Amino acid sequence: MKYLLILMAASLFGTRISTPLFAQEPKQTREQKVRGDKERVEKEGFWIYNDLPTAFRKAKQSGKPILVVLRCLPCEECVKLDDDLVDRDPVIRPLLEKFVCVRVVSTNGLDLSLFQYDTDQSFAAFMLNADRTIYGRFGTRSHRTEWIGDVSLPGLAEALKGALELHATYPAVKESLKGKTGPEPLFARPELYPTLREKYKSTIDYSGDVVKSCIHCHQIGDAQRDYYRHRNEPIPEEVLYPYPHPKSIGLVLDASKRATVTSVAAESLASHAGIHAGDQIVTMNGQPMLSMADVQWVLHSVPADGGTVPITYRRDEQTMETSLKLPEGWRRAGDLSWRASIWGLRRMATGGLVLESLDDKERQQFSIPDNAMALRVRYVGQYGEHAAGKQAGFKVDDLIVSVDDRTDLLTETAFISFAVTEKKVGDVLNAKVRRGDEVLDLKIPMQM
Repeated sequence: MKYLLILMAASLFGTRISTPLFAQEPKQTREQKVRGDKERVEKEGFWIYNDLPTAFRKAKQSGKPILVVLRCLPCEECVKLDDDLVDRDPVIRPLLEKFVCVRVVSTNGLDLSLFQYDTDQSFAAFMLNADRTIYGRFGTRSHRTEWIGDVSLPGLAEALKGALELHATYPAVKESLKGKTGPEPLFARPELYPTLREKYKSTIDYSGDVVKSCIHCHQIGDAQRDYYRHRNEPIPEEVLYPYPHPKSIGLVLDASKRATVTSVAAESLASHAGIHAGDQIVTMNGQPMLSMADVQWVLHSVPADGGTVPITYRRDEQTMETSLKLPEGWRRAGDLSWRASIWGLRRMATGGLVLESLDDKERQQFSIPDNAMALRVRYVGQYGEHAAGKQAGFKVDDLIVSVDDRTDLLTETAFISFAVTEKKVGDVLNAKVRRGDEVLDLKIPMQM
């Protein structure tokens, strides 16, 4: 009976259950998952698989827009959304048929002058014209494993509808879409980055080890940060805090609608702009907004030293205008801890330590004021460069209460940001540590 109820719920919410709950299939290797995905998608024949030139050619011939889905394989976190999308969702499917649809499962050879997105994601979608003009983006992430609140099938449907509306009035709207394409990247393709150049080629190798030949999304971001680190330069805040989540400016958007506000945090940057719950953001910086990812794109384009973003929004059938003012350092309100890139940053900045803030009860227990630094060592790395903290003498449950006499670094994100923007490779951080009744002075080496 329980299994029948689960099947009924799956039917209502569009979830595919491919394996009976009482019969476990053998666990597949990563290699098997990648090859099996390719075989399945090519057999179904609806999606063009890992072949962007063919997608652009077909779009020019048919007059259809293009939907490009970049999905890292195998990614368990985004598999539900992607499987539902491929599995003929009754709302999404008719919309997909109006696009030339292409799945991209590796970033080898990817044109980074066109496809710019948050590489800490493992699912990102672009809607484009055949002339490479971007209509919009879809795909947001703010947690390592949970995606509810950031993406949804209804939200994807709204983004697809918005792209089709823009396509229907193209080229009249082309001018408003210019800002959706970013500046020239550091390197034209991922495999040209210095730390990737010797390891990867421009195509994935299906004749050999597929997994080892694939450049994953997060490796692009890692290579970008490593580029500055190897030059002994501070990592720019625009690189350290990419694609700011709307929540970082106090804006909570409805994942099921088209850039529509659910709530606004009191005294936040968004509240100072006069944005209210229920408002639909129509344009930012003159660009039409189709999704939360489009909002992130505009925020990503604002420099770390601040700027002003004009906004057009709809409230109670009225179209209104305002300006979002972002002060210097506004990006630092973002959270780095959920990102895949956090591991590389911990290597650089903490010697492999994983840090967490104390909660209010624990602060009272240790007699630490609310505005004072108190970062607990939750984990100590054991191998290679991630063992530098261990070698420096750190232990689990140590409390770091100051670093280089700074006592205002209240989160792991703030700690890492300080280290990689103000310290160079070879420097050390002088940390004051509480361990039980002892107060220790330990040094954290700044690494490549």
